Amino acid sequence: MEKIAVLGLGKVGTLAAELLHDSGFTVTGIDIASSKQSFPFATKVLDLGNNANIEHEFAQQDAVLSCLPFSLNVALAEVAHKVGIHYFDLTEDVPTTNRIIELSKTSNALMAPQCGLAPGFIGIVGASLIEKMDECRSCKMRVGALPQHPTGLMGYSFNWSPAGVVNEYLNDCEVIEDGERKMVSAMEWFEDIYIDGTKLEAFTTSGGLGTMCETYGSQVANIDYKTMRYPGHGKLMNFFFHELLLRERPDVAGDILVKAKPPVNDDVVYVHVSAEGMINGDLRREEFVRAYHPVEVAGKTRTAIAWTTAGSVVAIIEMVREGKLPNKGFLKQEEIPLEAFLRTPTGSLYAK
Repeated sequence: MEKIAVLGLGKVGTLAAELLHDSGFTVTGIDIASSKQSFPFATKVLDLGNNANIEHEFAQQDAVLSCLPFSLNVALAEVAHKVGIHYFDLTEDVPTTNRIIELSKTSNALMAPQCGLAPGFIGIVGASLIEKMDECRSCKMRVGALPQHPTGLMGYSFNWSPAGVVNEYLNDCEVIEDGERKMVSAMEWFEDIYIDGTKLEAFTTSGGLGTMCETYGSQVANIDYKTMRYPGHGKLMNFFFHELLLRERPDVAGDILVKAKPPVNDDVVYVHVSAEGMINGDLRREEFVRAYHPVEVAGKTRTAIAWTTAGSVVAIIEMVREGKLPNKGFLKQEEIPLEAFLRTPTGSLYAK
C-alpha cells in the first residue's frame, strides 16, 4: 500500500492527508470544491456523487480513506470493493458498517470502517482492558468532545459533523446487559462522571461500540458506550429532538445546532474507559482516563477532536502497511493491539 486517496478535505480529512504524506504515502486529496489552501500532497476537484468518476479515480489508488459524511460511504465502499483496493472510513453509522461487512466477505482487500475516535480508538482501548482480565464482568466506554470554556445552557460547540452528532443522538444503541445483546434508546441511562475534577454527564448514543457486542457477546456480561457532555446538555437535547419534533427533520436540526453553537479552537476530548473483572483471583477495576487537548501536528495547531480522529485512522493505516494488521477482509477495531498502535509514528500522539 503506497498510493492513497483521502476524500473530503475538511479539518479531519486535511490533517489525515498531511499525516499520511508525512508517513511516506503518496496522497491524493479529493474534494468537491477547490481550495485556496496550499497542500504538501496532490489534490483534485471531483464530484464523488458520480460513480464513473469514483471508479476511474479509485482504480489508480491502492487504498481510499473517506472523511466524508456517513451517508456517502456505502457507495464509496462498493466502488472500492469493485476495483479491489483497501477501504477506510470514520463512520459511526451502523447500517453503513453492516453493508461494508457484507462487502468484506468477498473482498480481496481490507474493508475497515469505524476507524476514528468512537468507534475506533475507544474500542482499541476497551479491548486492551478486557484482555487484562481472566474474567471480565463489564466494560464501559465513554468519550466527550467538548469546548474547554463552555457557554450557555447547552455547554457545547459543534467541532464534529452536525449530521454525525444528530445521527448518534437519534438512533438506537446496541449494548450487552446481563449477558443479553439488546438495543436501547439514545440519550438515556444518564450517569455522572468526574475527570480531573470536572463534572460531566454521560448518556447512551449510537454507534460508538462498533462491533464489540458481537465480539464479546459470550465473554463480557455488560458492555455499553456513552457520550460525555457538560451537565444539562442531554435534557436540552431530548427537549429539542423529541418535544419540538426535530427528530423528524434531522437536516434542519443539524443546521440549527451548528449555527447556534459553531466550532471553537480550544476544545478537549475526554476518554474514560473502565473494565471490571477477575485478575489472579482478585476482583479488580482497570481504567484508561485521558483529557486530550489541541496540539501542534504537521506544523499547525490542531483541535483535539481533529487530531484524535485523524490520528486514529492514520495509525491503523500505518499498521496495515507494516503488516501488523490483516490486509484483506473486515477489520474489527477490537482486534488492534493498543501497544502496537501507540508505537506507530502517528499513534504515539495518544501516548504523550
